[in-house]
Amino acid sequence: MTKEEGFSFDKIAEPYAKYREIHPGVLKSLLTRIDKNTKVLEIGCGTGNYIIALNLLKGCKAWGIDISKEMLSTAKKRESSVNFEVQDATKLDFPDEFFDFVFSVNVIHHIKDHQRYYREVYRVLKYGGVIVTVTDSEWILRNRRPLTLYFPETLDVDLKRYPPIEKLKGIMEEVGFHNIKEEMTEYYYYLTDISAYREKSFSSLNLISEDAFRKGIERMEEDLKKGPIPCVSRFTMLWGEK
Repeated sequence: MTKEEGFSFDKIAEPYAKYREIHPGVLKSLLTRIDKNTKVLEIGCGTGNYIIALNLLKGCKAWGIDISKEMLSTAKKRESSVNFEVQDATKLDFPDEFFDFVFSVNVIHHIKDHQRYYREVYRVLKYGGVIVTVTDSEWILRNRRPLTLYFPETLDVDLKRYPPIEKLKGIMEEVGFHNIKEEMTEYYYYLTDISAYREKSFSSLNLISEDAFRKGIERMEEDLKKGPIPCVSRFTMLWGEK
């Protein structure tokens, strides 16, 4: 993760590790591009969900970086075979052409200088290497369920944070990536426990007013009395090659 004005991911490391789960569709897509000989880097790995899963399922050579020491402390306790390091996504401390595959999940909106970020990833990727940025499009943000539905104030917050997909594509092309492709993956489920929302394990919940947050929780509580809340988790996966 990266720092944002007035907010630190160190503060939510515990609930993040407890509640944030792997998106099945994202993991499935990542697995198709990796084998045991692949050198993989996850940018903004947080508590390590994805990079640990890839390492365990494929036996790949794995690295995960984040600027949150608390997040990485949890990740290191979970799996010792992954190389976890405190690093800035725009100043990667790796040699040129070192990795075969670099990815990030729900991180690009925390990075301020996208041009510098993509240049750094391009530098550390081998020729023929692959990058994938997993993020939210404007349509996904507007149709999030339950986050935008119960906490509509998060929409304005995130529309300002998340870069448009077309902008990211343009930067990738400028940097030198080619064969740029976009896909959307989605996962439907039912919510029976709102603890992840109560404990603000989603960063945008820490960026709205306490009044807006309280009202959203109250609406969720009322709907839960009627039964499980239908939800959908979607991501845009933006692929490119060096």
